[in-house]
Amino acid sequence: MYTLIAEELGLRWNQVKSTIELLDAENTVPFIVRYRKEMTGSLDEERIRAIETRIKYLRNLEERKQTVLKSIEEQGKLTPELEKKIRAATKLQEVEDLYLPYKPKRRTRATVAKEKGLEPLALLILAQETLEGDPFEIAATFVNEEKGVATAEEALAGARDIVAEVVSDDANIRGIIRQTTMDKGIFSSEARNPEDLKEYALYKEFAEPVKSIPPHRVLAVNRGEREDVLRVWIDVSEEEMVADIEKVYVTRPASIFASELRMAIADSYHRLVAPAIEREVRNLLTEKADEHAIQVFAKNLRALLLSAPLRGKVILGIDPGFRTGCKVAVIDSTGRYLEGETIYPHEPQRHWQQAKEVIEELIEDHSVDIIAIGNGTASRETEKLVAEVIGELDRKVYYTIVNEAGASVYSASPVAKKEFPELEASMRGNISIARRLLDPLSELVKIDPKSIGIGLYQHDVDQIKLSEALDQVVESCVNMVGVDVNTASASLLKYISGINSRVADNIVKHREENGKFTSRESLKDVKGLGENAFVQAAGFMRLPESDNFFDSTAVHPESYAAAQKLVEELGLKVEDVKSNGRLVGLKVQKGKKSLEELATICSCGKETLTDIISSLEKPNRDPRDEMPAPILRSDVLSIEDLVEGMVLKGTVRNVVDFGAFVDIGVKHDGLVHLSRMAKKYVKNPLDVVSVGAVVDVKVVSIDKERGRIGLSMVLD
Repeated sequence: MYTLIAEELGLRWNQVKSTIELLDAENTVPFIVRYRKEMTGSLDEERIRAIETRIKYLRNLEERKQTVLKSIEEQGKLTPELEKKIRAATKLQEVEDLYLPYKPKRRTRATVAKEKGLEPLALLILAQETLEGDPFEIAATFVNEEKGVATAEEALAGARDIVAEVVSDDANIRGIIRQTTMDKGIFSSEARNPEDLKEYALYKEFAEPVKSIPPHRVLAVNRGEREDVLRVWIDVSEEEMVADIEKVYVTRPASIFASELRMAIADSYHRLVAPAIEREVRNLLTEKADEHAIQVFAKNLRALLLSAPLRGKVILGIDPGFRTGCKVAVIDSTGRYLEGETIYPHEPQRHWQQAKEVIEELIEDHSVDIIAIGNGTASRETEKLVAEVIGELDRKVYYTIVNEAGASVYSASPVAKKEFPELEASMRGNISIARRLLDPLSELVKIDPKSIGIGLYQHDVDQIKLSEALDQVVESCVNMVGVDVNTASASLLKYISGINSRVADNIVKHREENGKFTSRESLKDVKGLGENAFVQAAGFMRLPESDNFFDSTAVHPESYAAAQKLVEELGLKVEDVKSNGRLVGLKVQKGKKSLEELATICSCGKETLTDIISSLEKPNRDPRDEMPAPILRSDVLSIEDLVEGMVLKGTVRNVVDFGAFVDIGVKHDGLVHLSRMAKKYVKNPLDVVSVGAVVDVKVVSIDKERGRIGLSMVLD
């Protein structure tokens, strides 16, 4: 298996072996990526995940092979040739194709025919050795009214049923038909009722080659079929398919049973093979579309979670609404809730002036820096209200629109109730909106990733696979950033390498009962946090206030001695590094010893030493600081203000297969189509932009009636 995976992924055999051994020893992927580089040859997370996925598949494949071999052997039908084919199979589908003739079946037309004693006649048809005589005379010898065979015609029909099943169960035939369908099939759909197409007008009379249909169209058509709006099928040349099967089976056209064999082949294709292969191909297309959609969702989620935090700001959050009013809440620079109100500036109450006064008072009382407005119902109307308030203030205050997807899910969750037991659900959701601006990662981990609302067709894909992929993204982001163990919530801590929900709760409980943790070592006092979990987690949990400076860095406790030795070898003291970490990098660059020599002196690997140097150079580095900050506004823009050719700054809200939706400050996000993302050809929008990116766009089309805005990232 190691060799196969290494060849598939273009890796060295020992890299694959070491990685699999680490995974088998229950090391987490973030831990392996960060702290076991010597063993993996510095493999990145993507490749380690690929190894993990592939070894799971191959092990499941091997397990299935053993089950199949055992089943066939128990039937007394396992031949050396068949066993060799099964053991040599590299895909699960190949194993299932080979197993099909021996797989226990429900009662079929072929089994009924066999019960009537017609299998010998079927074998005569398949053998094609009879060159003279009358098929009906031979078939007449199988007439047996007691068994339900009254005529020669019935005998031949039953024999053809047996032959049809033999052809259908042939792994080689299935492979041929499957491949031809993939290569030449046309994925087709038509409207069941052309007058009621909803959003499926594009698929009213749709046809696209199976081999080139984009994933998002597969998912769209599947949804239309589920909603009973579309009829869907794969169109292929039946004559060509039947002819391909005949090439394999009709070896002696002069046989008196040739016509019976051809009839059986045609029946086999139409009744058994074609429906099964169409299901398989459509399932395969759906699986691939699911995988693609999940990858898009995961990449969008990653970008959103790693959005730049607005630290040290007092934020006023507004959850807009019409009839039920707008919830307003203020949080301080640490995310602590200060005060909240409900205002009713819109229909039906229209208390506009009163709402302005409430907002202004909250801004003045708490020295608010930024206003975060949820992007849901009444968002743009509320934006006008905020812009008016800001315009009348004597000091600078800005606002921005925040994606509020999932805020209502959070507000009703046990986590929210525990945080704010005295507040109503809507106010909790509003606090979440404000906190998303302050620290997106810390807040969004409290919400089921599927509820965050980025991606395409996320409700249509395999929900188990989606959850697994998104959990991996959250785990990756949390561990990349690291957490302050003395301030992190249990929702954040549970994603730390080696920590589960129970231990995360215990960490928070221990902190509440015993005060702040004073060192990483003191984490071992937490109930349920064993030695292995500590090893996995320690490097990702930071303690900025610890007496041991290394506790505040990404240096793992197992490397503290190496880090201390490095500092001493460079002629520095820990206090020097603490006050100016760049000294470490400068000393290494200007020193006379190479990294290899320093690694030997520090008794660690070169890769580990490189990471130690990086950690000490920027001990409090947050990778999110390199991301673009959200666009802050002070005045409002409407679609009526737009003019074709206008160039604006916008924030990417969502990336999909056909482009990106960009918030330019009006009610509706504009669409940058794939063809307008760059001067060169763009195959994948994610190669150009990501969620949260700030981009310059030109307005190329405006449809005020439909609220649609076309944008271009090609400005000249």
